[in-house]
Amino acid sequence: MHARTAWQALAHHPLAFLATAWPWRALAYLLSGVGVGALTLVVLVAGLLTGLVLLPVGVGAAVLLAVVLGGGVVARVERWRLRLVDLDPAATERWAPDAPGVRAWLRTRLRDRLTWRELGFTAVSMTALWWMDLLVLAFALALPVLCVTAPLDDPGAWPWVVIGLALLPAAPYTVTGWAGARAALTRLVLAPRDAELTEVRASRARLVGAFDAERRRIERDLHDGAQQRLVSVNVMLGLARLDAGPDSPLGRRLDAIQGELTTAVGELRELSRGVHPRALTDQGLAAALTNLTARSPLPVTVDVALPGPLPASVASTAYFVVAEALANATKHSGAGRAEVQARLRTDTLVVTVRDDGSGGADPTGRGLTGLADRVAAADGILRLSSPSGGPTLLHVELPCH
Repeated sequence: MHARTAWQALAHHPLAFLATAWPWRALAYLLSGVGVGALTLVVLVAGLLTGLVLLPVGVGAAVLLAVVLGGGVVARVERWRLRLVDLDPAATERWAPDAPGVRAWLRTRLRDRLTWRELGFTAVSMTALWWMDLLVLAFALALPVLCVTAPLDDPGAWPWVVIGLALLPAAPYTVTGWAGARAALTRLVLAPRDAELTEVRASRARLVGAFDAERRRIERDLHDGAQQRLVSVNVMLGLARLDAGPDSPLGRRLDAIQGELTTAVGELRELSRGVHPRALTDQGLAAALTNLTARSPLPVTVDVALPGPLPASVASTAYFVVAEALANATKHSGAGRAEVQARLRTDTLVVTVRDDGSGGADPTGRGLTGLADRVAAADGILRLSSPSGGPTLLHVELPCH
């Protein structure tokens, strides 16, 4: 895998990492951090003092405003420097002015939280971060060099040479480790991936919604199309059976065909329920869970108390969580009974499924992994407790906002 950050390069290839450009990029990042931090400290402190001195005559307010907006300049430089140890773009979004003109631009900038976040990061950078850069460089590079050159002034200090030579190979790792930490902090404050994560969540939610809509369409087509035709054929076979003799070969064949057709209709009905239960759409989650547990070969106690209808995506997710949990309990756990409970707590649906089986459920299994992905797509939380010997408890929280 191609490393996108210095940390990734260090973690994935700790030995081959020494032969890459990443240690040098990390060194350049820290050296430039010392220069930028020292320059920022001088310029902004001078501006702050000048603004405070000139504040009584009115000019100081403009200088102080420039100091506040100067955080944006420093942040722009930090985002540019970030590319030394983090190859991902460090773009960020600012609020657009609500009107043309300098006054509207200033008003928007001062209201934008990013402006104050940049100013806060600038304050931390010029008072602490560049000093830490300097200390790391001194420990990783200057200290080994001083130890190696110690015998030049005092021949009896030769043991320091051994210490210096022992510290020197660790220098690339020390420099890169701190550079990665500093870059992670910079990205967290100045270039967060919130917008990307929001878009990913929205895209995943759209996919789940489209999948549920397709499931409902398939269920509707099965129920109103193929299933109704098979029922009609079954009725016609019944009429034909009346015209045949009671013990004739044709009658016996028609009986066999009608029996197979009845079985096929029942299987198709179960298939359509598995795709998307009609009761979930027509009557809600409580009725759908009641129907589901009534068909389960495992005795199930149902305790569902909901004040009203739920969002369709939430109800669908909860239903399939319970269906998968009961299927696992029936097939794999050897459970004698199960319990299903659903409650709405404030704006969160809490669903728990418990069985008295042998436990040991694998959270990385195909079924539970699919459930976890589905719950995550709804911004929910899935927790599983299944110690060896049982019992197994599946706890799901789904936000309903």
